[in-house]
Amino acid sequence: MSPTMTPVIDIQGVEKTYNRRIKALRGVDLQVGEGEIFGLLGPNGAGKSTLVKIMTTVIHASKCQGTVLGKKVGDKAALRDIGYLPEHHRFPPYLTGRQVLEYFGAMSGINRKDRKARASELLELVGMESWHKDKLGSYSKGMRQRVGLAQALMNDPQLVILDEPTDGVDPSGRRDIRNILTQLKDEGRTIFLNSHLLSELEMVCDRVAIMVHGLVSTQGTIEELTADQSGFEIATNAPIDQSLLSQISTLPQIPPILDAKDPTRMTFQTDNAAAVQPAIDALRKQSIIIESAGFKRPSLEDLFMQVVDTNQGDKPGAISGAKGANS
Repeated sequence: MSPTMTPVIDIQGVEKTYNRRIKALRGVDLQVGEGEIFGLLGPNGAGKSTLVKIMTTVIHASKCQGTVLGKKVGDKAALRDIGYLPEHHRFPPYLTGRQVLEYFGAMSGINRKDRKARASELLELVGMESWHKDKLGSYSKGMRQRVGLAQALMNDPQLVILDEPTDGVDPSGRRDIRNILTQLKDEGRTIFLNSHLLSELEMVCDRVAIMVHGLVSTQGTIEELTADQSGFEIATNAPIDQSLLSQISTLPQIPPILDAKDPTRMTFQTDNAAAVQPAIDALRKQSIIIESAGFKRPSLEDLFMQVVDTNQGDKPGAISGAKGANS
């Protein structure tokens, strides 16, 4: 998080223990800045949903310090400025889409006239205005998710917490939801996403945190988290031998790193194309064909798997059995 950014979520040392022995969260530290889209990811059992439920007071932490929206976690005034879409939500199937939104608007204290207008506005936003009179029992899962997103916005929140918002949504719907999230960010809202769809998070998130075994293992922008693995990659039609590699390494530039598994690929830890031109010239002098050249960084999925694999040996035996802490 930028030092100049106002923290919307700033929590430290969050712990959750079930039955006095099963540690679902083991001291989570997390900071989310104002006006950003923040993604929380981790394998099943990492404690993601448990953390979300603590921030929304669905469950209470065993230990927790810090603030949400500048107030102590659980403060009622702060909760009124939070919109929340839980994972596996269950709205009454006999209600229509509009009735669901107006019901949640009433629970948020919005007067009848304003909640009707707000419901109409949100139904249009999530593309459900044509089905607003149909009962939820007739909706597909993706349609229910759209209505769920709309209900999370009924109280005009500053902070929107979405637990698996694109679960069951088709590719077109996921694109629509990404566009909505970007629009919400442009309005100055902060979006907190808990999702296992890494490609979705990578497309919209300003920063991410990766949780493993009840702890935040790393957090930051994808560029920050992959800086030491990113660079300008050159792929050739023939393996680069040690003699040529040594020659390239003496050039006045960033030294190359040869791929241990594929000697036709070398990487320079820079995003400056000009810095690698001497290497390209040296390869061409040896009649080696350049098949591709460009900046490359690990994907969010690559980063995620590296973090999970690195922490495999640190798995506490009790976590996987925690009731209500499966994600």
